[in-house]
Amino acid sequence: MKVCYFGISDPNYSRNRVILQGLRQNGIDVVECNAYSVLPREPAMSSLAYVKKYVQLMMHHAGLNYDVLIASYTGQIVMPLLKFITREPVVLDAYLGMYEMFIDYEPEKGNSHSAKAWYHLDRYSFRSANLILADTQQHIKYFHEQFGTDRNKFRRIFVGSDDKIFFPRLGDKLKNDKFVVLFWGTFVPLQGVEHIIRAAKLLEDHKDIAFEIMGYGHTFSYVRGLCEQLELRNVSFFTKWIPYEKLPNYVAKADVCLGIFGGTPKAKRVIPNKAFESLAMEKPLITGDSLAAREAFAHMKNCILCEMGSPKEIAKSIMLLKDDEKLRKEIAKNGYKLFKERFTPKAIGGELKAYLNELA
Repeated sequence: MKVCYFGISDPNYSRNRVILQGLRQNGIDVVECNAYSVLPREPAMSSLAYVKKYVQLMMHHAGLNYDVLIASYTGQIVMPLLKFITREPVVLDAYLGMYEMFIDYEPEKGNSHSAKAWYHLDRYSFRSANLILADTQQHIKYFHEQFGTDRNKFRRIFVGSDDKIFFPRLGDKLKNDKFVVLFWGTFVPLQGVEHIIRAAKLLEDHKDIAFEIMGYGHTFSYVRGLCEQLELRNVSFFTKWIPYEKLPNYVAKADVCLGIFGGTPKAKRVIPNKAFESLAMEKPLITGDSLAAREAFAHMKNCILCEMGSPKEIAKSIMLLKDDEKLRKEIAKNGYKLFKERFTPKAIGGELKAYLNELA
């Protein structure tokens, strides 16, 4: 079988990396056709430049032969074009719902023209695709109910993580006598970083606990301001961009890794990249409890699930792991075992290969 991996998203983004590696590790011949791999990158582009890139992308596709086309992460943006350029089955990776993302960022604009445009793009894309990939059953339920798409079209493919990048390694603990609680992310609303900051406030009397917050994004200014307002001394921010391949060096130094706690509707439907990355590095994970999280994880066995949006529960979970080294190591070990069984690129690629065989 030969697959065309088509779209405009960076093939090095974690979702794409896992799928591309997973398919190839399972013997699938993959040809990439996307704006990152076949076209020159430019720092800033006008609308006309984007149109030119799409034309070039279509021209590159014209010479390709394959059995199935996968419209990669953010594939809804190219779905209207695909009916004109391919007669082969199309698989849409709906890892990111465009309308859902817009509403999560700006819920007050739910009735705006922009929101309606994203809604109709998602709806059209779901109806046009032969098969749709989503990262959790909760996401599938949402897409089915929100857009009226036939539920039989959907298949769950977990996010997973690149095990060539994220794997257990010795952290530099000899130089750090603190109990390090680490969060990294892009500060999107669903991550709920403000709740982590308030949890740090509850634990400020524990001088041996240090919170490290890595990243930058939508809610960063608010979170940084909240930290200053609370006069916290146990939280440090690291906003410098870190190459994906270097991130594990920082994760290795952590005693506990944090997932998401936002409590938004979308937060309850997703399992973040950082959750799988933490397991891949054999680190104990604390993340928000949700039906989506329980699709993959078991509380007190391979991670700690705590109430979404509750600084008190986050703080309580951190202290539970800090005070019980045996439990901490057991959860980390079980989490790593689970990752190796279900969330490596090869495991995920094997599931996806089976679904593609249904179409080819």
